[in-house]
Amino acid sequence: MAEVRVRSELNAIVWKIEAATGASVNEGDTLIILEAMKMEIPVPAPRAGTVQTILVAEGQQVAEGQPLAVLQF
Repeated sequence: MAEVRVRSELNAIVWKIEAATGASVNEGDTLIILEAMKMEIPVPAPRAGTVQTILVAEGQQVAEGQPLAVLQF
């Protein structure tokens, strides 16, 4: 199985984690919702797979390019 790291596209705060470890997701499903400048930014799955690991916690500050989750496919 291959894996892909889903990264943050901007500096933000993890507002809500939508996907659980072990969950099956489809391409485009929201994994995590980030909050920046009072806007909610959904982080979608880049392809279908299984959530192997969530690397962040709700309320955590994340930097641009920081890995948020690992998907297996």
